[in-house]
Amino acid sequence: MCDTPAEREIAEELGGVRPELTSAYLAALPAARAAVLARLWRALVHEPLPWIAARARRSDGLSLRLTDGRRLHGPPSDPWATGTAVAVVELDGVPYDHPAALMTALRAPGGAPFAAELDHSVASLALSRTTPPPAGPPTEPWEWEQRSPEGHPYHPTCRSRPGFSAAEQLAYAPEHRPVVGLRLAPVTGATVRGAWPAQWLEGDTVLLPVHPWQAEHVLGSRPVVPGPPAHPLLSLRTLALDRRVHVKTALSARLTSQVRDISPYSVDHALATSELAARVADRLGGRLHIARTLAAAGAGTPELAAVLRESPYAYAGTDEQVVPVAELSGHLASHGPREQLARITEFARLALGVCLELLDLGVALEAHGQNLLAVVDRQGRPRRLVYRDLADIRISPARLARRGFPAPSISGRLLDDDPVVLRRKVLSCLVTGALGPLAGSTAELGALLGAATRDLPPTPDLLALRTEELPVKALTLMRLSPAGDRWALLPNPSPGNPER
Repeated sequence: MCDTPAEREIAEELGGVRPELTSAYLAALPAARAAVLARLWRALVHEPLPWIAARARRSDGLSLRLTDGRRLHGPPSDPWATGTAVAVVELDGVPYDHPAALMTALRAPGGAPFAAELDHSVASLALSRTTPPPAGPPTEPWEWEQRSPEGHPYHPTCRSRPGFSAAEQLAYAPEHRPVVGLRLAPVTGATVRGAWPAQWLEGDTVLLPVHPWQAEHVLGSRPVVPGPPAHPLLSLRTLALDRRVHVKTALSARLTSQVRDISPYSVDHALATSELAARVADRLGGRLHIARTLAAAGAGTPELAAVLRESPYAYAGTDEQVVPVAELSGHLASHGPREQLARITEFARLALGVCLELLDLGVALEAHGQNLLAVVDRQGRPRRLVYRDLADIRISPARLARRGFPAPSISGRLLDDDPVVLRRKVLSCLVTGALGPLAGSTAELGALLGAATRDLPPTPDLLALRTEELPVKALTLMRLSPAGDRWALLPNPSPGNPER
């Protein structure tokens, strides 16, 4: 039964475009509500939300007191648990089984638009779960990115896609495994960095690849022509043109927390950032490859731009595959529990070693489950890493200089020497976006961090990882108070933490 506007809207649209999916969609709604409610409850319990005055453990769960005196009650919440479900959260004794209804009842500042996004998250997650999983292993490399319907493991708006109809989600979302026909927008006087493909040049006019959703909903009457077919990847707005080239499109829709686009700053600095990151990564002796930026172009606005990147799949050798870390658990599913743990520990040791060493050299990666990929052999052992999408990394000129690198030919927001900023960039993404989901619980994450860091070179950044509270993005607080990154500091389960 559909209880909310987004749920009803998707159901009605399915009745017109894919009626055979309606029953599966309706059957998936209760579990989707419980999955999103679990993510929201995690945020309420662990994020520094200003309208929550106190939290207390009780024998039957957790009790949260709001600043207006009302009380929330729900089950225990492990901040690192994944795949969890919460059936009900009570507000002053009234049960709520839908995250959007709970958010509305809380009457938190900024809560109304967030409640609508939670509604979309539930409906889209249920729709994602209507597509049957692939019958066998991938035959094309991008198919690794199209296997999971779940979205971000901790974000309450893990599948929020406001503005996307049911038909558009089925046509464009990676979990439905479509082929997307891109559009090309002619732009005269475009900013171009790198060697733009000759087939997309017509005199002084540049043809920019445009996502079809963007062409219809944002660019309006601007002329576009049919472009090449492409395969959507985990980030939805990035697509594989083939096995060699990926294109990141400007898709001005709010997906999870942020409106996604490509700023003129990103276009202007794309190649220089890529060259710098690859040069620094070369110091790591082949343990990390950077999927290089090949070219970038834009019309001077965030809504009309594109970045062409080297495919990370190019770094697979004979009998190897390149798997996004978000899909690594699925890749290891055929292994026994002991072997899975061994492979995950090997990956954690490799990823932490690489990211901390690169940070010491002066480059802080956003190494979460989408951006970080593992090159694995036939037995599932991680051999090397590949990193893609450099648009929001941080670069420390002081650390680069200390390690003998020339001053970066980059200016602006990518540069930062603050060790707290740099560590938060690396640790929040790597632990929250990669290691936490692979571990699946606080206890398992503590064991994983202990095993993975045991033999790493001692640095101030490693000491912080072992002993300080773990920084994670306060995703719900950021959505309710959109003023840049906001943080929650979680207890550190590492065996090296003296307060553990």
